[in-house]
Amino acid sequence: MQDGEGPTGLGIIAKSLAESEKSRTFIDGSARSIVRLRSAVVGLGTYQPGWKWSLHAGSQTGKPSQNHVGYIISGKMVVQDASGFEQEIGPGEAVEVMPGHDAWVVGNAPCIALDFAHLPSS
Repeated sequence: MQDGEGPTGLGIIAKSLAESEKSRTFIDGSARSIVRLRSAVVGLGTYQPGWKWSLHAGSQTGKPSQNHVGYIISGKMVVQDASGFEQEIGPGEAVEVMPGHDAWVVGNAPCIALDFAHLPSS
């Protein structure tokens, strides 16, 4: 769908993550796609068993991890904050983690997750 005007004149943007404007496939076959809306970016990731941010994403980008806000659809992931504290998150759970973290998939199933980032006003 394209930018449009709703019946009440309010601006509406609807985009499909299946037809995302930007996607990345990691070295282990995991994938993440994103769409940019007016005030936020929404990402959808399918992370394979054994995927680890520091090995499969951070090493590809050369950047440290950023603040992340996410929601787990299926599968499980362990998130480790910069202090070393670890927490497992699973289906139906929302999470926010500060920069300097790591994360990895646990179990034999892929972890499918949404992530969200606010865009600053221009």
